[in-house]
Amino acid sequence: MERAAGCPAVGGSYPQKNAEILSSQYGINLFLAGLLLTFAWAVHAVGISKSHLLSYLITLMLIQLLWMLWYLCRSCTQRRLIRDKDTHAGARWLKCGITLFAVITLILDSFKIGYYIDFSNCLSPTEGIFPVTHAAHTILQVYFLWCHAKDVIQSFKTLERFGVIHSVFTNLLLWTNGVLAESKHQLNEHKERLITLGFGNITIVLDDHAPQCNCTTTTLCSIFSQGIYYLYPFNIEYHILASTMLYVLWKNIGRKVEHHQQNKTPFKFHGITVGMIFGLMVLTSTIAIVVVYLIQIGGSKIKSELALTMFYLHAIFVLALMCTAGIVALLIYRLEDRSLDNSKNPARKLDAELLVGTAAGSWLLSWGSILAIICAQGHPKYTWYNLPYSVLVIIEKYVQNLFIIESIHREQEKVNEDIKTLRIVTISRGSTLSLTPLYKEIYNGRAARDSGDIPCLFKGSICVRENDGDGVAKEETSQDNSLVMHSASDFSFSSRNSVTNNKRRILKNIAAFLFLCNLSLWIPPAFGCRPEYDNGLEEIVFGFEPWIIVVNLAMPFSIFYRMHSAASLFEVNCKT
Repeated sequence: MERAAGCPAVGGSYPQKNAEILSSQYGINLFLAGLLLTFAWAVHAVGISKSHLLSYLITLMLIQLLWMLWYLCRSCTQRRLIRDKDTHAGARWLKCGITLFAVITLILDSFKIGYYIDFSNCLSPTEGIFPVTHAAHTILQVYFLWCHAKDVIQSFKTLERFGVIHSVFTNLLLWTNGVLAESKHQLNEHKERLITLGFGNITIVLDDHAPQCNCTTTTLCSIFSQGIYYLYPFNIEYHILASTMLYVLWKNIGRKVEHHQQNKTPFKFHGITVGMIFGLMVLTSTIAIVVVYLIQIGGSKIKSELALTMFYLHAIFVLALMCTAGIVALLIYRLEDRSLDNSKNPARKLDAELLVGTAAGSWLLSWGSILAIICAQGHPKYTWYNLPYSVLVIIEKYVQNLFIIESIHREQEKVNEDIKTLRIVTISRGSTLSLTPLYKEIYNGRAARDSGDIPCLFKGSICVRENDGDGVAKEETSQDNSLVMHSASDFSFSSRNSVTNNKRRILKNIAAFLFLCNLSLWIPPAFGCRPEYDNGLEEIVFGFEPWIIVVNLAMPFSIFYRMHSAASLFEVNCKT
């Protein structure tokens, strides 16, 4: 009988597991087809043009638009129904971040539309349709994520799985398209610089996809063509953030949510002044370094070498500070006795997996540089700075990942155990027991004593209140011993609370400092300051084409790691 009773539950979950597997395979095949099409266009495959790739992406975006409209309409008709929500998914600061990137993405789309108008004589109509479709897709998707990122879908689960996973891989393909376009632009600039550094033995062949006709207005064409590549980093971050939020939505479909109140953790500037000041100093100096680097690199061999040396020295100093800060934070955690929250949480699990997975991109580049320095026959002076830089990149990410993952898994601080076990028993004439004081009354013991109401709460000092018929309370206490014990416990609690607050303040300052440092280290590679390209030593050891392939594959993950780390550290700062 028990086995028969259990069968329907198993049979009911089996189709849903099948739907999850089928939808994931659908998404992977969708992505692989688009990836192959993107690769074919990039290598100038016969019969494959940019219009074929854009047509495929436009079709995917239109299908996602139809699904989102259907979901929004169905949600409006069922507005009065109470739906489960995942309180950990779609944090407000994450929505604000994706909105900022989306606004810049819309500016990018407007630039592409202007570029198409100026070169309309020799461009395919798909190059004009794509930015218009992409703008509509961006607006509706941001609205969808703001309203429904926390949803735990319990109806039409099979259909919704396919709709959400389609959206995930559509955004991944748009991310891939943006990464490829930006990488080709960076590669062309890099090839032009190599001669300056004296690497004349490397064949320079520019990979040019520029239109074969004249622009109608030369000034506007120059603004649009140059501006597009400066806006691509924001577009890339927008799509990868959207895909991660949609993936959490997909993982939550059909999930049973534990109904418990989540504490709101607003961001406050109070108490993080030191971390913010040092972080802003790093951010300001990094922007200055990037500006000088982009001006100097490629100017002459001497200027290029000075630019690389300046970059490496600055990065070594910043990474050393970040390693130190991370180690201090981990030591503080070792001194605390706090348990970890191991409850099921798709958003938190994805955060940890992305941190480790995307860090592998930087580790690959760093180990490549270390190997090149060891194996190279000749070593220009500036290349030696690459060795400590590469080692510190590996260590810093290792330490930072430990700090972030432990921080997001730590349970939030609860009320002190002494406070939780304290009770005041009020005995009325009707033999009714009630627990009267609030936590604020306990914590603000001084105010209570000033008013003559001494809450004898600590370490066996129990205060019994006897109510007479007129409501006048008569307190019986253990006289002097009780007061002494109360004062000692109050002092002990205050000192422990002071130590805890100091630890929290240090951790918040470290999180704020690391947050700004990660934003600082996101800027150089995102805007073309890439010593992995300009160093030249790795290209001699591994060969030009193999090393460029490695850099182009690893760099997008390295860039995303910094932005994702910054987002995670912002959350850590709020929770600490």
